[in-house]
Amino acid sequence: MTSNSSKDEATASLIQQSFRPSDNPEHPSIQAVVDKLGLSPHIEGGYYKVTDISPSTIPSPYPLNPRSKETLALAGTSEAESDASVRLMSTTIFYYLTPNRPQGTFHANRSRIIHTLHHGRGRYVLIHPDGRLETFVVGSNIDAGERLSWVVEGGVWKASFLLPSEEADAGDEGLLISETVVPGFDYLDHEFLTPEAFSGLLSQDTASKVEWLVREQEEKESAAQTETAIQTDALEAGGSVGNNITPRLSQVSS
Repeated sequence: MTSNSSKDEATASLIQQSFRPSDNPEHPSIQAVVDKLGLSPHIEGGYYKVTDISPSTIPSPYPLNPRSKETLALAGTSEAESDASVRLMSTTIFYYLTPNRPQGTFHANRSRIIHTLHHGRGRYVLIHPDGRLETFVVGSNIDAGERLSWVVEGGVWKASFLLPSEEADAGDEGLLISETVVPGFDYLDHEFLTPEAFSGLLSQDTASKVEWLVREQEEKESAAQTETAIQTDALEAGGSVGNNITPRLSQVSS
């Protein structure tokens, strides 16, 4: 066994599911946050709300071809709908994990993403392009090494899940953060990690501990139905930048 494999297995041992997804109604205090912030179900899991779309665009630094045609199909858009040579300068969303929608499944974006904590605790799991597995806790306990802000570079596979609060009187408040994507989010730059691709990234023992964060086919079908059903505000917020880009922003992703 290589040194990297040993380190990855030790890292993977920290990745333990705290909440399981459920179709049950959210707790009233959680639902109040969803309602007050105007959050909608997110295609990756959890909830989201677009909070800022830059009015400026830049030439795209990325290939013209989509990273994943499957993502475009799930999002209900296509390559033909817009100009792939253009990107927004930046986009920002609220992202909220709750006890009933407690995890964001593995995905990658071409763009860099800056994350900022508002409240709650969660664990992030990253698989870097060199195969290295990384995990860390985000939360307000900085003495314990929890992070208040963190950056995920483009091309890194990212997953996240909710952790229980350490404060006895806090309850399960959920994990609320903001994410800023630079250059701005575009479905052309997004890809879900498939079970087939995942099987070649990590050793078998390590993979067995984190495979529950990989999206399954039935989840993809459900996500596509959610994407079709919900009315997002990204198109309205981005309307001023023109039709060459807003069709790809029906849901600004994390």
